[in-house]
Amino acid sequence: MAQDLVLKQRCELLRDLCASGSSETLEKVADVLLARGELSWEDYTNVKVQGRSLYTNARYLLDLVYSKGETACQVFVEGLRQIQTPEEPGPVTGKLLAQRPGLVAELQSCLDGALEALLESGCFSQEDCRDVRFHLNTPSQQARRLLDLVSSKGDSAANVVLGYIEQRQESGGNLTTETTKPEELLKYQKKLRSSISAQSSFMSTYGGTGHMSLDDIYTDGQLELAHDCKDHGDLDLEDIAGAAGTVNEDSDTVLVSGDAGSGKSTLLQRLHLLWARGAALRQFVLLFPFSCRKLNSELDQLSVQELLFGHCCWPDCERDEIFRFILDHPNLVAITFDGLDELKQSFSDERRLCSPTQPAPVHILLFNLLQGSLLKGVLKVVTSRPEAVGPMLRKHLRKELFLKGFSPEGIDRFINKQHRDSSVASKVLASIQANTALLGLCHSPVLCWIVSQCHKELLGCGDGTPQTITDVYLMILQHFLQHQSPPECPRRPSWLRDHLPGILHLGRLAFQGVESSCYIFASTDLETCCVTDQDIWAGFLTQTKDISSHRGLRYEFLHVTMQCFFAAIYVVLSDNAKRSTVAELFELKYADFSNTCFGLCLSADQQRDMTEAPHLQITATFVSGLLSQRHRHLWLHCTPTPLVERKAQQVVRCLHKGMQKHFKSIPKPLEGEKSSMHAMPGFVWLVKCIYEMRESEIAEEALSKLEVDHLKLTYCNIGPVECTALAFVLQHLRRPAGIQLDNNCMGDVGVEQLLPCLHICKSLYLRNNNITDEGIRKLIAKGIQCDNFQKIALFNNKLTDACTQYVCQLLKTKQNFLSLRLGNNYITSEGAIQLAKGLECNHSLKHLGLWGNKIGDSGAEAIAGALEGSKTLVWLSLVGNGVGSKGARALSKTLKTCPSLEQLWLTENCITKDGVESLVQALQHNKCVKSVWLKNNDLSPEEIEEMTQKESRLLF
Repeated sequence: MAQDLVLKQRCELLRDLCASGSSETLEKVADVLLARGELSWEDYTNVKVQGRSLYTNARYLLDLVYSKGETACQVFVEGLRQIQTPEEPGPVTGKLLAQRPGLVAELQSCLDGALEALLESGCFSQEDCRDVRFHLNTPSQQARRLLDLVSSKGDSAANVVLGYIEQRQESGGNLTTETTKPEELLKYQKKLRSSISAQSSFMSTYGGTGHMSLDDIYTDGQLELAHDCKDHGDLDLEDIAGAAGTVNEDSDTVLVSGDAGSGKSTLLQRLHLLWARGAALRQFVLLFPFSCRKLNSELDQLSVQELLFGHCCWPDCERDEIFRFILDHPNLVAITFDGLDELKQSFSDERRLCSPTQPAPVHILLFNLLQGSLLKGVLKVVTSRPEAVGPMLRKHLRKELFLKGFSPEGIDRFINKQHRDSSVASKVLASIQANTALLGLCHSPVLCWIVSQCHKELLGCGDGTPQTITDVYLMILQHFLQHQSPPECPRRPSWLRDHLPGILHLGRLAFQGVESSCYIFASTDLETCCVTDQDIWAGFLTQTKDISSHRGLRYEFLHVTMQCFFAAIYVVLSDNAKRSTVAELFELKYADFSNTCFGLCLSADQQRDMTEAPHLQITATFVSGLLSQRHRHLWLHCTPTPLVERKAQQVVRCLHKGMQKHFKSIPKPLEGEKSSMHAMPGFVWLVKCIYEMRESEIAEEALSKLEVDHLKLTYCNIGPVECTALAFVLQHLRRPAGIQLDNNCMGDVGVEQLLPCLHICKSLYLRNNNITDEGIRKLIAKGIQCDNFQKIALFNNKLTDACTQYVCQLLKTKQNFLSLRLGNNYITSEGAIQLAKGLECNHSLKHLGLWGNKIGDSGAEAIAGALEGSKTLVWLSLVGNGVGSKGARALSKTLKTCPSLEQLWLTENCITKDGVESLVQALQHNKCVKSVWLKNNDLSPEEIEEMTQKESRLLF
């Protein structure tokens, strides 16, 4: 019996399934079992779980087949034998094999016609056709499956396919049998474009009294590949669907991440509008946009078809045929999901769903779409705050892009678009640029919009322009409320008290929403919180753009950060808020490991807590700012002073407690090593909260127990706003430390914001931060004045020869400077010659790194000449600089006369044997040099062998 055979010969069968080392045999057997109905769709996918070892999948298949009984075991054994001993292909079948690549490409556009021809000839059954059309396969996979089945059936089936394709080519490709009538599809596309265009053309303004044309105000943000090299630079909207940055070609999901207010929703809105006009993403016939905050309110179980059509645009007719088109042509369809961080449920791939017709909760459909179990081949674009995306989802990403908000030029363009009166725009820009803290805030599009709206208040500030995010939101709160007041009413100091009931109503609504991850509110929600029509008219709430009008009017705050701001006001002012509310806002929310390897060790409940944390963190940040000493006068007539003071003390205690938990996690250094702390993103959030309070005593006390030599803040999404906060807090370090800020998004404005703490920096690492020559000019002007500042690393930025004149001045002035690393920038021989002028005058430098530039021979000669006789230089790297033998000969003189030099890196240049021989001769005069690296230069294997025998310190 076959079942006994599967049991008794389990080891042999397991070996046969895994013999090739690939999953091909296993998958072919699973295909046979699926086609014969012995495996369900769910069984089929569970046999081929990605990330699980081949042997584990094979054992699972054997267990599954055995449990299904004798018939399943018999089909399994017969299928395995057929695969192991395939029949010799006939002459026509052999032709099919030889022409396979071209046939796969041809069949993708005429699959239905080929299947119909095979059915009519009797070579295929309906079961075979279902096997080919298996809905999880892409068109190319379906074409390959058809060819596999045709090959197994012999020459007669092969003749049918080849004959059909030949006839189709002779008739100009008109023999395809489309599942969906072209005219019906085009009608639906037209309706879908019209609906999306209507939703995307305008952006609501406050009060619902006007709309801004997206064309008039849209300004590109800085869109970059997440943590990628400098060569790609800024991307445009089309690059979202492009190949640049792809890390997993088998995945369909593209993540656009960015901080709250960075413009993610507006970017998608612009993308939708351009698609609707046929001006972008032309390769996609259909596009379906979704808002995750709106999906939160969907309580019914839906199928994929009901989700697409019910939430986007319902076809007037031929619904099933249009959905069949989506399944058959997934490469022509795109879906976008805005605001994954606003979804109530955190991502999970525990429940797999394979059938697009099977109803399920909306979040289950969403998760299966993103990880590819549903609508494989359809492009899915999702936006989210980066800390809300854990490792479980990241493994399913095709690529990740990071939206960094406005560049300095983008701020200029946006302000000019907001104000048609050029004189007003000029005054607003001048006011922003006069205050670097405000300029840093305006890199966030939502804050830039607020500042633009409140330009009269901004220009009329008698006590200085806003410094913190809380300052900006208080400014717009006053602006909106005074916008409500009659023109004849003077602006009274009691503006907040006059509107207190409405503020508390909105605050209660906002707070309850943040607590429950609710961002869309029905009329009943507003009634529960006593929100009146007058409160709505204030302009903080706006009606949602929703085609599904049968749900009644629904409202949302202008931006999620606005909701967090009102929630914070409620926490500060309400007597009804629990005494523990403040502590709960800050408790453990700083422990965000979702972007790190530690996230893999967390339970699902812990990861869910972190997914919810971002908006609670924003709320807590606002609470810190609202309870600061400089804003307490606002609450004098709104709530008892002792209550405000008690809550402020609570915030300070929470901040200190959070900081101490970070400091306790610092491992003790080994003997002879320096003490260092690798800060998690939550540390930056705590620093921002302290800055919002803007009280030096709090910052000083918070850092009183931090004693480290090195503070690492890499990959923490630190931009200009965070730099302002870091500088405010870190200037209170008890002793100088090295600060590592690699792989963030500081830019020149961030560098300028960091300057107040430069005096406490022994070393500063700024790799991959979009810094230009202007940022370096300001940094060095300050650094020259700081005695502790001795090391800087600036690789992977946007530095040119222009920066070298400032570096030259640094080298001439600071005779205690130890390390300069400028690798992978845009420095040429001219810049190297300028640097050499500074090197000639410097008598302290130990490490000089210029790898990945373009200094060539003349630059190498200048550097070498400047370093002759140096008694301090230990390490020099000119890797990948186009240095040839001429430059090598110049460097050989440095080798002779530089007694301190230990390592010289000349890898990936174009040095020939002649140049290497000069280095060999120089090394005979200097026994202190430990190694000269010469890998990937212009030497033959024989020459490398010869040079290695002459000098063992040459490393190839």
